[in-house]
Formats: sequence, C-alpha cells, structure tokens
Amino acid sequence: MPVITCIDDLRELHRRRTPKMFFDYCESGSWTEQTFRENTADFQDIRLRQRVAVNMEGRTLATRMIGQEVAMPVALAPVGLTGMQRADGEIKAARAAEKAGVPFTLSTMSICSIEDVAEHTTKPFWFQLYTMKDQDYLRRLIQRAKDAKCSALVITLDLQILGQRHKDLKNGLSAPPRLTPATIADLMTKWTWGLEMLRTERRKFGNIVGHVKGVEDTSRLGEWTAQQFDQKLDWKKIEEIKKLWGGPVILKGILDPEDAILARKVGCDAIVVSNHGGRQQDGAISSIRALDPILQAVGDDLEVHIDSGIRSGQDVLRAIAMGARGTYIGRPWVYGLGAMGEAGVTRALEVIRNELDIAMAFTGKRDIENVDRSCILVPAGFSGVWD
Repeated sequence: MPVITCIDDLRELHRRRTPKMFFDYCESGSWTEQTFRENTADFQDIRLRQRVAVNMEGRTLATRMIGQEVAMPVALAPVGLTGMQRADGEIKAARAAEKAGVPFTLSTMSICSIEDVAEHTTKPFWFQLYTMKDQDYLRRLIQRAKDAKCSALVITLDLQILGQRHKDLKNGLSAPPRLTPATIADLMTKWTWGLEMLRTERRKFGNIVGHVKGVEDTSRLGEWTAQQFDQKLDWKKIEEIKKLWGGPVILKGILDPEDAILARKVGCDAIVVSNHGGRQQDGAISSIRALDPILQAVGDDLEVHIDSGIRSGQDVLRAIAMGARGTYIGRPWVYGLGAMGEAGVTRALEVIRNELDIAMAFTGKRDIENVDRSCILVPAGFSGVWD
C-alpha cells in the first residue's frame, strides 16, 4: 500500500493506473479550462485564522445535510462513467461512502445501474437526474430511483447542452473504449485495469442501455444521448419533476443569485452552487466566489451546498466558514477510485476528514456546527464587484 498523504498523491496514482481517456475525462474542463483552473485556485485566496490556547478536545464533524445525518459535511458528487475508472466503480464508491457515513450520489450516466448500487449497499444513496426529452424514460428512471429507496433526487440544471471538452474529442472517449492503435498501446500499460474490466459485465451505461427503446447496446447510445438533453428545461418542468419524485430535491448548477431565488420559489430542499467542475460554461465565475452573493440572496430560507474546486479538508472548512451547509467532492474520490478502487475512495475520504478535523481545531473550533466567518480571512472584493 503506497503512503498517501494528500489528494494529489491519489491523483498521480490515478494518472498512472487508468487509461488516458478516462483520466483526462476526469481531469479536464471545457474550452480553455479557465473556470476549471480558477475553481481550485480561488479557494487558496481565503486564509484560515489560527487561534491558540483553546481546548481542542472532543471535536466533532458530524452534522446534517437536507436533514440527513452525515459524519462530516461532505457528499460524493455525481460523476459519469466512473465504472470506467475502475471496474464496478460506482458500487465501490458507494460502499466507501457508506462506511465513511457520507452521502453518495449516483449519476444518470453511471456504468453501474441504480439497481446494481442498491443491491450492493445497505443504506440509501442519492440519485442525480439529467432531464431528458423522452418523458416515458424520465418517469421510469425516477420510479427506478424510488424503488431503490434513494433518499434524495439531485437535479442537474447546467447540462441542457454539452460544453466542448477538447481532451474527450481528441481521445475519442467512449464506454467501453474503442480499440484503436492508440488506445491499444495505452491499455497495454494498464493491465491491472484491463484484468478487472474483463471480470465484470458492467461496461455500458447501466441506467440507459436496455431501458430505452432502440438502445440495446452502445452503438446507438451516443446518438440517443446527444438528442435527449432537454434544452427546453425551465422552472415549470422542475416543479413537475419535483412533484413526480415526491421526496427531498436538491437543485445542482446554481451560479447566479437570481437563479437561487427562483430555485427557492419552486420549494427545493437545497441548492448546490456549482459550475459543473468547470466542464460546461468556460469563463464562468468559480463556485467559491459565487457562494457569498447567493447566500446573501436566499438568506436562511434555503440550505446551500457547494461543489467544484474542493481538493482538501481545508477547502471544505473554507466553504463551511463562508456559509455553505454542505460540500461535494467529485475529482478527489474519482482519483482515489482510479488509484486503488474502493480502498482509494476510502483513503480520499480519510484524508479530507483528517485535514478538516485538524484545520478546524487550529481555528479554535471543536464542532463543525460552530464554524463561521470568524474562522477565515477573506480578501476585500473576493466575491467581485462586476459591471
């Protein structure tokens, strides 16, 4: 077992052990990748206040997200294709999250199906929904999530159309990978990954293939998916989906205070301040800079979470101190999965928990519920004054 001291260690192992197209899928943004870079860089502008001569014993990170008890204010964000980062990847990640006492969110575009993950876990997980034009499929997908006892529906709002990701196009991204001379040469150096993939039958998009008329294999999947994202999605449709679901709803992809106010009006349980990890609108503001104006707009009337750019427990602390009630990690857990499977996801969560715990102690706090703006130093104009 290699010595893992930080998330970057897992990232390097992920790069070495996973086929290039799938590592690049994780470690990339759209277009020039400006927003992808700034998501992480902007967290570093917020400083943590160090306090001394305070009692640090009896610390706790336990809290609640949408009323559910969590061991720390961290959830695993939905990430597509994770069953290609490692065989049965979504199952392995969900198990690691369950052991750590944090929520796991399954993507619509997962390799392992809703039923696969439910069968191999003992606690409810969250399901992330992309809105599709095929209303029959959409209704059946929601019902499948209900039948699997998913405890929350996370509706992604910022993928009505797909931002261009240059690396995916150049790599010819597909699941399973197409066997070209370049991919064969790469796969020959990733034999452990290949052996694991040969032992599983889960190599297709399990929530789609076999559940849509005319899509029985991957040959027509790309064509169907490209046509299905609902560009007409509006707040009325969100209300309809919310009623159809009938349980807790989280709206993901909010980056503007006006949209946060509209999200509050539809009666969701929480919003996620997110720019899709910099994978959609390149040039958009980073999530951490967008957080404070959104909090000011909705006040205490709506639970606000955040994702995009979190790479450490210190980043989690910064976000909570700014006012977020919960955070989501995407790339950190995918790094762990690609590096070491389920053990890697567990290690990623352990690293973040340890960093969060120690950083909180040094700010003079013993309970994550008491972390607030007094724990950080925010530079003047951090949230921006834009014309």
